[in-house]
Amino acid sequence: MLDYVDLKYKPTKNDLVVQYYVEPAKGLTFEQACEQVAAESSIGTWTELSTMNKKIATKLRPSVYSINKKKRLARIAYPQELFEAGNMPQILSAIAGNIYGMKVIDNLRLTDITFPKKMVQSFKGPRYGIKGIRKMLKLPKRPLLGTIVKPKVGLDEAHHAKVAYDSWVGGLDIVKDDENLTSMSFNNFQKRIDKTLKLRDKAERETGEKKIYMPNITAETFEMLKRAKYVERHGGEYVMVDVLTAGFAGLQTVRDHVFQVLHAHRAGHGALTRNPKHGITMHVLAMISRLIGVDQLHIGTADVGKMEGSPDEVLEIEREIEEPMIKGKNHILAQDWHGVKPVFAVASGGLHPGSIPKVHARMGPDVIMQFGGGVHGHPNGTLSGARAVRQAMDAVQHKSSLTDWAQNRVELKKALIKWGEAK
Repeated sequence: MLDYVDLKYKPTKNDLVVQYYVEPAKGLTFEQACEQVAAESSIGTWTELSTMNKKIATKLRPSVYSINKKKRLARIAYPQELFEAGNMPQILSAIAGNIYGMKVIDNLRLTDITFPKKMVQSFKGPRYGIKGIRKMLKLPKRPLLGTIVKPKVGLDEAHHAKVAYDSWVGGLDIVKDDENLTSMSFNNFQKRIDKTLKLRDKAERETGEKKIYMPNITAETFEMLKRAKYVERHGGEYVMVDVLTAGFAGLQTVRDHVFQVLHAHRAGHGALTRNPKHGITMHVLAMISRLIGVDQLHIGTADVGKMEGSPDEVLEIEREIEEPMIKGKNHILAQDWHGVKPVFAVASGGLHPGSIPKVHARMGPDVIMQFGGGVHGHPNGTLSGARAVRQAMDAVQHKSSLTDWAQNRVELKKALIKWGEAK
């Protein structure tokens, strides 16, 4: 008897609904595998229990209410009472915990979630979101342009700050630490903040434009809070966290106690997302990150840059997925979630000036484009690389081809000679 499979069940507004891709182990039916996934992720286990009473079974039992054997998709509706509101680690320990280690499945992938309103409102969501960031930078329409200081690690504080300065005066809006630069023996966090923010102020005076620095505060949780406070005292409006390696509990703490814009780097996501049959989709990680409260999130470049990820895989985050559980024209970073602010998508990884038209066409204006080697690898250095990026964006804004726009702009012309234009 399948106690958890109920194809007549209709999810209620108080259910947390999860969609899984399921591959049963040899000898088991699809229904049997789904039965065990539902049991292990909620109130059940591998055998009958003397401690299970009718009240628990009736009130807290989830229901496998939808099965698509052709696509190997199953949807399970969980009563919200199974979860502690505002506690993302507990929620994930249930719906993305022990079930991955069960012998009854060969592969399992968490592909989508819908959260009930009460649970959504137990999280704070983004403090600023897209509108708040655009207001801060006074850029109401165009994509934001940024760079990551390269090399990733190795520069001392003064050289790091100078690279940032050249990037800003060249025309970029944002400079970001890389994911593995924190506080090093050769590049101390506090000294880096002091020197970089001073040159940020200088760049703002010289260009008349707002400039942003995103220092990486990733560390032990209390240390992250100390670093964020240091940035705040020195006039920094942003901080960056490697959200997966820091953990969702650490991310929640930072969101609750830090008042800067929160930039989320997804370092480590491939361990969860890359296998198309197992793990958790980036779509789901993006949902969780938005719910907790990041303002910006790396989602990939739609196969334009160096990182793995097809256009469909990236655009399922920024736009739509194959079988969305929340239908509508908005993508998941901007869907109407009971007042939760939308999140700025970040495209980063192998981009250069010639990538801009294609990324813009695929991802639209509400995207932050970040260029590392595509700025600092310019034949004439960082300043020219930044100018080339800004010139390429100007070409897109004026609906001109990059080739035509580059005729009288030597920085863009040299960038196109070196890297070409993404097709």
